[in-house]
Amino acid sequence: MFEIWQNVTLGTAFVGGTILVSLVTYFLARRLLAGSEVERHRELASSIVVRLGALQGLILALVFAQEMASYQRLEGVLSAEANAVADIYNDAIRYDSAEAEPVKAAMLHYVDAVVTREWPENGPGGQLSAEGWVAWDGAYRRLLDLVPTTPRQQALHDNMLNRIHDISRSRNQRDRSWSLPTFALFWFAAISGVVLISAGYYIFPPERQNIVLMTIFATYTGIVMFMIFAFANPYNPPAAIQPEPLKALLETFRSGGGS
Repeated sequence: MFEIWQNVTLGTAFVGGTILVSLVTYFLARRLLAGSEVERHRELASSIVVRLGALQGLILALVFAQEMASYQRLEGVLSAEANAVADIYNDAIRYDSAEAEPVKAAMLHYVDAVVTREWPENGPGGQLSAEGWVAWDGAYRRLLDLVPTTPRQQALHDNMLNRIHDISRSRNQRDRSWSLPTFALFWFAAISGVVLISAGYYIFPPERQNIVLMTIFATYTGIVMFMIFAFANPYNPPAAIQPEPLKALLETFRSGGGS
């Protein structure tokens, strides 16, 4: 419940801040620049503001689509990692030999390390822990120790080795790799757009209808920027992703079943 209210507060701050920046910029620009405007001035202002608004909308749409795609890709990476773990665990069962029991135990240890320790401690930073890699390396070593004696075991062993490398690739993919300077440049462009568009309306009088329309524009812009902020930080609130596929596997393994 606390997280919900925290997210609502943060979203309200984004929207309220955007409205405040928009209106303060408008009234400041009007105080400094307003004079004896004529109709042709308003036509030029409208034309320029429309073009600025189109560019602002395009930037927000492109960045939002990019961040949403990155967020969904991370969800896919987590699912792929869970599928690889489940395949190894189940193939160890199909191996039909006591020699494969350490492999099952190693996969259980890996999932437990990721879900209960690595993610709570390092997930918010998008970083991988040494403990997670140690658990992965332990599982890899158990697989290398297996000596297949039948064609069936050989096929299962080869598949498990392939899947253990898939886990490694998934871990590397979910390591945080977004560039902070690029993201900072986006916020500069987004806030500059709000300021310039609001300033461009200085030529129109502060009538109630004009103020309402500017507030509507600022509100929607603030909502979109808040959503971009949320999806751009997939390991942090308000849209922090959770390792649900791995959690489900851990519960299954602990109950003694396969997946």
